[in-house]
Amino acid sequence: MTLAKALLHPAAKPLVFVLSLLPFAWLFYAAATQNLGANPQEHLIRSTGDWTLRFLCLTLAVTPVRVVAKLPTLQRFRRMLGLFTYFYVVLHLLAYSWFDQGFDWPEIAKDIAKRPFILVGFTAFLLLTPLAATSFNKAVKTMGAKRWQALHRLVYAVALLGILHFFWMRAAKNNFAEVAVYAAILAVLLGWRVKEALKKRASRKPAGTGGDARTARSAAVR
Repeated sequence: MTLAKALLHPAAKPLVFVLSLLPFAWLFYAAATQNLGANPQEHLIRSTGDWTLRFLCLTLAVTPVRVVAKLPTLQRFRRMLGLFTYFYVVLHLLAYSWFDQGFDWPEIAKDIAKRPFILVGFTAFLLLTPLAATSFNKAVKTMGAKRWQALHRLVYAVALLGILHFFWMRAAKNNFAEVAVYAAILAVLLGWRVKEALKKRASRKPAGTGGDARTARSAAVR
């Protein structure tokens, strides 16, 4: 069975769904069995944040891999991966609100305003929320394809804010190794999109120029 056919198999989506839930299942099990280390609260906050970034990278990787590897069937998994990105960022926010702030909403509001890295992370969460809410086919029909696509380009801003949040968080410990890895991955994924956009723009120019030249020549003959 080829990879393209395997991706179309009825079991492919349920398998991706189960695999995407494994990090949550492991964290839940580790918390229940007290296997999260000396500081379980911090471990949960950091781990859910890490998995948010990982799923964001996976979501952004779907289109480049689909185009480069010529696997159009890969597209059917992008929505699910995007929703799991939102699932893990919600867990990340809940873990911070519970373990770090005890669901003290006034204190949470003050902390967001006071600490830039939390403000940046919270902004990324706010931008990601409408993307999750409009990830269904009905939303595309209601909004129209162009408006829907324009809205979902916010994911690029989310990616930049996410890596900035991670950078500032790690700056306190002067530990940038993981930040560099995620930044490199996102740079490749976003850079590929910039390159493709420039190629499309360049491919339109000769046609436009040629058309202008023909029009000018025609006008001169007249």
